[in-house]
Amino acid sequence: MTTKNNARGTDLFGDEEAVTGTEDFAALLAQSQSPTRRLRPGDSFKGEILSIGKEDAFVSTGTPTDGALPRLQLLDEKNELKYKVGDVIEVKVVRAREGEIFLRKADSTAAAHDLESLEDAFDMELPVEGRVTEPCKGGVRVLIAGKTAFCPISQLDSQRVESAQEYVGKKFEFIVTQFENGGRNIVVSRRRVLDLARLESEAAFLASAKPGDIFHGRILRLERFGAFVRLESGVEGLIPISELAWGRIGDPREVVAVDQEVDVALLRVTEEEGRLRVSLSLKQGGGEGDPWLRVAVDFPVGAVVEGEIERREPYGLFVRISPAITGLLPRSKWRDLADGAQYETRKKGERLKVQVDEILAAERKITLAPPRDQDDGAWRAHSGQSGRPAGGGFGTLADLLRPKKS
Repeated sequence: MTTKNNARGTDLFGDEEAVTGTEDFAALLAQSQSPTRRLRPGDSFKGEILSIGKEDAFVSTGTPTDGALPRLQLLDEKNELKYKVGDVIEVKVVRAREGEIFLRKADSTAAAHDLESLEDAFDMELPVEGRVTEPCKGGVRVLIAGKTAFCPISQLDSQRVESAQEYVGKKFEFIVTQFENGGRNIVVSRRRVLDLARLESEAAFLASAKPGDIFHGRILRLERFGAFVRLESGVEGLIPISELAWGRIGDPREVVAVDQEVDVALLRVTEEEGRLRVSLSLKQGGGEGDPWLRVAVDFPVGAVVEGEIERREPYGLFVRISPAITGLLPRSKWRDLADGAQYETRKKGERLKVQVDEILAAERKITLAPPRDQDDGAWRAHSGQSGRPAGGGFGTLADLLRPKKS
């Protein structure tokens, strides 16, 4: 802190009346340099701007120690200086320590511009509003309480930030995590604010939510194993890939997209390492429900349908006959056919006609076969006389050989 003797001496000591006489000026100057002259927080006076730097301006105080004033308080709405060296302004003491005096403009009445209030916010971990002004090395600069603070990029959001440019010009709430040198070194965190809000939301969610409840949310991001969702309550959860659709999918992008709004069902809530783990289901969140409950109606035994080969295995072809239903066409079903060779060369993505052979709805399995001769009605006779429920298959060889009752 620079130390200078004040040589101008007009209106520097809180006296609203101008000092015009040489004798009065000398008296006041002597008073200002007296060992009994002390400035205390809250004192207001008029002082001359002695210098303007990049961060702070220095103002005469009428004492051997000049006062530091944040440069930002000398800017207009266009962020341009509206004062110059030599101008006299009214200021207020924020803090006075040995060899250091910190000031603010007396007309800056907003509490956010009061460094003392800012330090109180630091001590009590209270959120303070700030505006991101520009990116810098390792993070961004934030205009907060009339001072420029630093926010590390890791503390700018609860998620990983790839580019800070999208945050520039926006206002957020921050927690002051470091306050040093009377406000010259301020570090803030937005992530702390978000984490505190998340903890409050999770506590309320845990107290009221139960499995089966339906919630509205928005897709935050996609991973190969599922989709992360932020619910309206602010709680985040995961939809595992197996819960995105009733049918088999290889990538969440086949079903949902980032920012898409969805209705999801709560599967379970657990706590791991102090964090809430919320498991959700999109396929159970509404719509038509489980298609396997209607499979015997939509695809009765004997029905011939067209499907798409989903994948090949040594033991047969998996054929998707609806977006949610995939059946197996066993290798044994076609190997004795005269045209069985054509099945050997079938590839993923090809379409072919198949016939529903057996349904095991409880096990979510359906067996397919090559279409039979449409003139052959033996399978219809069997399905109606075997005594097995519709969708139960074709029975055993003994069933077929058993004499019919007259």
